[in-house]
Amino acid sequence: MRKIILAISILMMCNTSCKKEIETSMETLKEDIVFNQLLTDYNEGKLALNPLKATFAGDNRFNDQFPNTLSDEYSLKTNDFYTNYKEKLANFQDKTLTESQQMSKTVLDWDCDMALGQNSFKNDILMPINQMWTINLTMGQFASGSSAQPFKTTKDYENWLSRLDKYNVWLLSAEKRMKQGIKEGYVLPASLIKKIIPQFEVLATTALKDHLFYWPIKNLPADFSTEEKKELTASYTKILNDKLIPSFKSMYIFLQSDYANAGRKDSGINGIPQGKEYYQHSIKKYTTTAMSADEIHELGLKEVARILSEMEKVKQQVGFNESLENFFNYVRENKELMPYSTPKEIIDNFNSIHERMKPQLEKLFGNKPKTPFIIKRTEKFREASASAEYNRGSFDGTRPGVFYTPIPDASKYNVFSDEALFLHEAIPGHHYQISLTQENEDLPDFRKTLWYSAYGEGWALYTESLGKELGLYSDPYQYFGMLGMEMHRAIRLVVDTGIHTKGWSREKAIQYSLNNEAEPEASIISEIERYMANPGQALSYKIGQLKIRELRAKAKKELGNQFDIREFHHEILETGCIPLELLESKINKWISTYK
Repeated sequence: MRKIILAISILMMCNTSCKKEIETSMETLKEDIVFNQLLTDYNEGKLALNPLKATFAGDNRFNDQFPNTLSDEYSLKTNDFYTNYKEKLANFQDKTLTESQQMSKTVLDWDCDMALGQNSFKNDILMPINQMWTINLTMGQFASGSSAQPFKTTKDYENWLSRLDKYNVWLLSAEKRMKQGIKEGYVLPASLIKKIIPQFEVLATTALKDHLFYWPIKNLPADFSTEEKKELTASYTKILNDKLIPSFKSMYIFLQSDYANAGRKDSGINGIPQGKEYYQHSIKKYTTTAMSADEIHELGLKEVARILSEMEKVKQQVGFNESLENFFNYVRENKELMPYSTPKEIIDNFNSIHERMKPQLEKLFGNKPKTPFIIKRTEKFREASASAEYNRGSFDGTRPGVFYTPIPDASKYNVFSDEALFLHEAIPGHHYQISLTQENEDLPDFRKTLWYSAYGEGWALYTESLGKELGLYSDPYQYFGMLGMEMHRAIRLVVDTGIHTKGWSREKAIQYSLNNEAEPEASIISEIERYMANPGQALSYKIGQLKIRELRAKAKKELGNQFDIREFHHEILETGCIPLELLESKINKWISTYK
């Protein structure tokens, strides 16, 4: 506004020629303001549609909200929202926008297209619950008090009560939709249903005062008055006894009876209506490319072969003279690689990895996030089916980023890939990429919470290869662990496409993994079932990593002695999550400008 007032003042003092220039500038300025407001409005609208995402970002305005995403009304509302913004975007010409705004326009258009594409399928509505990815697990995390939902004030507790009431509506709708799914052929594979049943059994049968969702009452802040504690205890007891626990019981009974009986025998998404079309949409969504399943499958086979040859070198280095497959078993079962007896020892080991690499980080990164970072054990209620993961910190930095690691049995925890795992899930992987994006004041808010797996997971996998530059991988088993994690992502290209387009069974995919990597069988089973539950997501890691590697090699070749790895990493990270095509265009422009 101050710019407009200044322009008007100057306009009054100018000649005709000068006035024309200023009038043109004012029109551009107005366009600039209108476009930026569009981005702001889009972000606000998305947060209202997805209030749990707002909570994760530390935006507490929607902490009492939980929309029934399974209702016809919600589907219509979201379709109208994204269609409306696509139409609004079309009114802005690129020539009137800055370079940054042009990228925001392209990204917003992509975001709308992906959302509308996802909504065109029935999967999310008729198969709303699985063993790993769905919103019921997020709500369990929130209830535990260890995640993003705050429990510090009486208002926080009231917000959670309101959210629970709405979540109960969603649970009841989920059961109805899953019954509809049985009739229309949208049902999970039977092997996945078996993993969901125990999750709901715990919620259905645990006594009130030991219940996960009773945690907030067991941990009431000391500064609450006696009357406040009494009222909240009564309210939480009532909603759990009258609504949530009965809903959990109903879902548990349904899952172990009608739903289990209807479970699919096939493993791939091509076993449901429009499964083939859905998988191609998922490829585009998760890789942000136009690659076909066959192309990805062949790429995976080539990467598996390449990494196997590198693994052979490590096997020879440690003096193991049997086959590589036997070496996998040796690594899996080597008790020397299972040195711990308590979860705390495992957490301490990750912290020691962080301390060892700290002195080297400045050589590779000019910017470091301000958001704090901690390591936690994955909560018990979801630990059996969970993988290691990162949860973002809040925008204001008051809630740290969290690296969660599942430790079902500390005595059987194998450490051979811990260095690579820390680089990927924590630093400089997800914690750097996500926190730097959230802290970047030059980005519009809607881009600070976007997540494109090809970029985000591609970056995290790329950072695993930085271990030697960061003073890690001196132990050949840890380097083998890095190769193992890269192999794990290469295998995903083969088994994910195999399961969903080539008729591979769950068992065939498990065996292929056992033959080509050293992960424990239980972990491999969990991983294969993860791919079955979320088709295409597993493809994003390797596709993104290979693109970033390709761009680094190109920059290094073309810039020669001018190449600065800190600058390259800055260029990759500064724009946040974007489709790979945009990232490649950005780096190519940086190279030409640098030259």
